[in-house]
Amino acid sequence: MSNLEADPAETVCLAEPPAAGVEILEPRDVPLGGPRALSVRRTLPQRARSLVGAWCFADSYGPVPSDSPGTMDVPPHPHTGLQTVSWLYAGEVEHRDSVGSHAMIEPGQVNLMTAGAGIQHSEVSTRHGGGLHGVQLWTALPDASRHVPPFFESHTPQPIRVGDATVRVFVGSLAGASSPVSAFTGLVGAQVDLPARGVVEFAVDERFEHAFLVDAGGPALQGTIVPADHLGFVPAGARILRLEAGDAYVRGLLIGGEPLGEPIVMWWNFIGRSHDEIVAFREQWHADVIDGADLAGRFGTVHGYPGPALAAPAMPSVRLRPRD
Repeated sequence: MSNLEADPAETVCLAEPPAAGVEILEPRDVPLGGPRALSVRRTLPQRARSLVGAWCFADSYGPVPSDSPGTMDVPPHPHTGLQTVSWLYAGEVEHRDSVGSHAMIEPGQVNLMTAGAGIQHSEVSTRHGGGLHGVQLWTALPDASRHVPPFFESHTPQPIRVGDATVRVFVGSLAGASSPVSAFTGLVGAQVDLPARGVVEFAVDERFEHAFLVDAGGPALQGTIVPADHLGFVPAGARILRLEAGDAYVRGLLIGGEPLGEPIVMWWNFIGRSHDEIVAFREQWHADVIDGADLAGRFGTVHGYPGPALAAPAMPSVRLRPRD
């Protein structure tokens, strides 16, 4: 999904100090494309923390009725240096991209698009599935892999039982289950459903940072309550992650990974390594796609979307300065 903010902030993600215990990250509301467009709850990135492993972006949206104005209609737009990971709880989204993929994204099915050197795609929700409800995640590609040719993958994980929880592992490995989709750093991603008063413990890689993004309920993560729509972060070093439900059913996404260990620059839908590189990506997007029609350029073209591609916002008037 595109970041449709009219004035997106530039973000430099550096090595961050470890959290003491569980760190709670509050969401911020971001209207994508105006007052009648889809509104999301963004928990990554933010000033308190930019990354969880290589996970660098997390937008939760819905539930939105299928006939409401706030559904998803995102024109073709570019990405570089990242993977998009789409996960739905309800609804259906039609995906088209410039490597020729055309897929209907459905609940319980991970759709992973590796942008690599450059790709463009569109996303449009349909009226099937009783409304729209899901999460859009990005992972930052490490420098050694960020120029790979773009590609698209889809996988439907089988649910497994772990403690009292039902778990669907859509990236990496957890509790003996693995996903075949591509990862360029050590990663894990899984939906966890836990009944009221249920408890689950996961044996995890102590090198990984982890977080739980709550969709429903307010579970205790390592003994700390994480409210709905918030993200609870656990620093590297934990060997066991424990989730406990209170009086309400819990649903959310467990994400984690080895610390990326590289500074990255995020602006709009691009990830690079410098201000100048981001400027070059934007200029090429406009030269090839917005002002021209270079089908053999970095971003290719999307066939089948009934409208023009999305113009990039103007770059900030000042150069990016790293944050400590």
